[in-house]
Amino acid sequence: MVKIVLDAGHGGKDSGAVGNDLLEKNLTLNIVKQIGDILKDYDGVEIIYTRTDDRFIELSERAAIANRAGANFFLSVHINSGGGTGFESYIFNGNVSNATVAYQNVIHSEIMKAIGNMTDRSKKRANYAVLRETKMPALLTENLFIDNANDAAKLKSEKFLQQIAYGHVEGIVKAFGLKKKVQPSTTSNTPEKLYRVQVGAFSDRKNAEQLVEELKKKGYPATIV
Repeated sequence: MVKIVLDAGHGGKDSGAVGNDLLEKNLTLNIVKQIGDILKDYDGVEIIYTRTDDRFIELSERAAIANRAGANFFLSVHINSGGGTGFESYIFNGNVSNATVAYQNVIHSEIMKAIGNMTDRSKKRANYAVLRETKMPALLTENLFIDNANDAAKLKSEKFLQQIAYGHVEGIVKAFGLKKKVQPSTTSNTPEKLYRVQVGAFSDRKNAEQLVEELKKKGYPATIV
């Protein structure tokens, strides 16, 4: 079982970045919920959220949630600001495992594929609390710039937010080798019901035989009763 903690950045009194009539805290929650919903289709995955509504949670508590759960991976989703454009991802700038670096490489790449022709601001490292205090591989993503008009226009599109979520999921799936759940079979031990359709009734057998031949030519099984 792979335990994945999904962290929607900010929340409650902490709106995060603001711009173009958008709040970071709302966008991150939207994306995180979509990531979790898609991951439900995969076997051997347990999803843990740091928040599922608009509430404030301390940074240290976000990391603590993951640590208490014994999670295998921590993902924190954010929206950038500061006048730039595009996507970037972060891991801790101290000692990290080889797995952490590998997960960043794979997930970053899949997100870039999913969001199309956006600026790749590269894979980075930083001393963020949620990256520093988590005991498992952790990644923080910055998904476009809320104060950039062009980026914000995309962030207002539900379809684009779905693309962002999809990219995160594809990265996680590849990083952890996840497999989709097998859909339950529609067959059962109950005998299948059959319904007989009568095409016509003839007093002359030749006419009946002629219709049977025509039906057979069209691919229909036909018999004379």
